[in-house]
Amino acid sequence: MASWNRLTYHRRLFLWLLGYSALLTGCFTVFQYHREKEFKAAEVNSRLQLINTYILTELDEGRAPAEINLDEFHPFRDIRVSIISDKGGILYDNAAGSIRRTDHSDREEIRQALRHGSGYAVRRHSESTGSYYFYSATRSPRGYLVRTAVPYTVSLTALLQADYGFLWTMAAITLLMCTLGYFATRRVGQHIVRLSRFAEDVERGIKISDTQPFPRDELGNISSQIVRLYARLQQALADRDSQHRAALREQQEKQRIKKQLTNNINHELKTPVASIQICVETLLAHPELDERKRTEFLRRCLAGTERLRRLLADVSLVTRMDDGGAAIVRGPVNLTDLIAETVAEKAPIALRRSIALENHVPALPALTVAQGNAPLLESVFSNLIDNAIAYSGGTRIRLDLVSAADGQVVLTVSDNGTGVPPEHLPRLFERFYRIDKGRSRSAGGTGLGLAIVKNAVAFHGGNITVENRDGGGLLFRITLPGSPQEASAAFHV
Repeated sequence: MASWNRLTYHRRLFLWLLGYSALLTGCFTVFQYHREKEFKAAEVNSRLQLINTYILTELDEGRAPAEINLDEFHPFRDIRVSIISDKGGILYDNAAGSIRRTDHSDREEIRQALRHGSGYAVRRHSESTGSYYFYSATRSPRGYLVRTAVPYTVSLTALLQADYGFLWTMAAITLLMCTLGYFATRRVGQHIVRLSRFAEDVERGIKISDTQPFPRDELGNISSQIVRLYARLQQALADRDSQHRAALREQQEKQRIKKQLTNNINHELKTPVASIQICVETLLAHPELDERKRTEFLRRCLAGTERLRRLLADVSLVTRMDDGGAAIVRGPVNLTDLIAETVAEKAPIALRRSIALENHVPALPALTVAQGNAPLLESVFSNLIDNAIAYSGGTRIRLDLVSAADGQVVLTVSDNGTGVPPEHLPRLFERFYRIDKGRSRSAGGTGLGLAIVKNAVAFHGGNITVENRDGGGLLFRITLPGSPQEASAAFHV
C-alpha cells in the first residue's frame, strides 16, 4: 500500500485504466471464446446428426447396423456407432468386444435426445473403451436412439478450438487502448501534479509565479481559474497589508504631529502668559504707579491675551482639520465673492502699512467650489494676505486668476517683497516654523498661518505651492476643484 501511494497520480490512474481495460477485454474474450467453442461444437454435432439420420434411414429400410457403410463421411473415419433402447440399454455397438450391458440413460447426450430428440456431449470418457469421445445422439420415431461418437483426437481438438486470430485481434486492441490511455492519463496527471504543487505552494505561503498556461480543456480551464483566483486573493491581501501599513504610518504620523503640536503650543503659550504675569505682578506690587505706566502695562496684558486668543483659535482650527473634518459643513461657495470680501476687509490694514492690495480675479463669471466651506476658504486668502503684509517687506500684494478649466480653478497670491532663502521654501508650511522667530512673534504671528492654509486647501482636495518670484517676493499657487458649471470656462491672465 505504501509503495502504491508513492506512485504519481498519473501512474496510478494509468494502472487503474490498464486494469480496467484488461478486465473488460478478458471478460469479453472469455465470453467470445466460449461462444465460438460452442458454435464449433454445434457444427461437429450437426455433422454427426446427419450421420445419425443416415443410419436411422438405413435401419428403417431393414439393413443391419454392421452392414451400413460410413466411409463416405469425412473427415470422420473412426466413427463409433451405438444403438440404444429408450431404457438406456445397449442394443448394438460397433466397438467389438467392448459392449457392456450397462444403463446409459444417465449419459448427457442420451438425456438430451430422450427429452429433445437430439443431444451431444463434448470430451467425455468412455467406460467401455477407456478413450475420450465426442458423442452425438438422435432419437428414432420408433423410440430407440442412434448414437455416434468420434475420438477426441488432435484433429478434433483443433476443430473445436476457438479462432486464435480473434484473440490476437483483442490483444492488439488492448495494447492500442493502453497506449492511448497512457497519453490521456499523462495529460490529466500533469494537470493534477501542477495543481498539487500549486496547493503545496499555497500552504507554504509562496507567491504564485507559475505563468505557464494550462491546456485548453475543461480541467485546464478550472486549474487556470483556481490559480487566477488565488493570485487575485494574494494581490488583495498584499493591497490590504499595504493599506494597513500606510494607515498605521499615517496614524503614527498623526500622533507625532499631535505630540509636536502640543509641545509647540506649550512653548508658544509661555511667552504671552509670562508677559501677562509680569505685568499683573508689577501692577499689584506697585499701586503707586502713575496712570501712564499703569495703562502701558494693561495694554501689554491685552496684547498678550489677544495673542493667546489667536493662538487658541488657530490650534482649534488645525485640530478640526486633522480629525478629518467630519463636523465641518460643506456646500457651494462663491469663490469670487469670498475673495472680494477678504480683500476689502484686509485693504485698510495693508494701506496703513503703505501696501497696495490688488484683486485681479474677475467678477464674472463667478467661480464656485461645489463642496467647500466658506470659513476655511476665507482663512486661506486671509492668512496669505496677513502673512504678506507682516513679513514680505514689499509694497504690493496681488491676487490673480490663472485659469478655470477642466474642473479646476488656479489662483495666485504674490507680493514684490524680499522673498525667502531657497532652503526655507520646503518648510514654510510646517507648523510653528519661523524664518525669523523674534520678528514673527513681534508681529503677533502664531506660527500656524501657512499650516492652516495648506490643510484647508488639502481639505478641499486642492494643492498649494510656493516659489520665489523672479522680480522678488513670493508667489503662492493655489489649485482648487471648480464646480461642474465652471469646468468648461477658461480664463487666462
